[in-house]
Amino acid sequence: MENLINEIKKLSKHDFPEDDVYDLLEGSLLSQKDIHDYILFNPDKYTRHLIHREESFELLVMCWRPGQKAPVHGHEGEKCFMRVEEGTLQFTNYTLESTTPLRLTISDTVKGDPGFLDGPADLHSVENIFQNNAVTFHLYAKPYGECDVFDIESGSIYRKKLIYDTMYKKPC
Repeated sequence: MENLINEIKKLSKHDFPEDDVYDLLEGSLLSQKDIHDYILFNPDKYTRHLIHREESFELLVMCWRPGQKAPVHGHEGEKCFMRVEEGTLQFTNYTLESTTPLRLTISDTVKGDPGFLDGPADLHSVENIFQNNAVTFHLYAKPYGECDVFDIESGSIYRKKLIYDTMYKKPC
């Protein structure tokens, strides 16, 4: 993990070139030892576990039980890369057609098996529609504490504060 963090620091100096980030993440699979302490599930929601954070980026592990979902959301214009470590998830990307009224168009839906790399994400949802738990690894360029959620059912957009379930292996 330490080597990966050092390589990401180098990429941060060049605003995280997408091809270089992909090459790094595709070539640096995490061992169970690296993420074991961050694999913690909650029956009520997907969980967010902070591994490393500094001004230019943060690294997280997220854990998803069957049926859990991150709603349609944006990333505040920052780059987000996600790799599936275990299990399978469904990724749905959207195009914002209008805010008044709220109108989104699905641009694509992808099944992400272990090793699947997504990013940089714009508007998307992530959902575990499968039978097994899933674990993902995330690189967020320029950490942020809240994001817009696009609620298709109600036709509204609202701000959501982002929280960690654990930080550096300790409960929040």
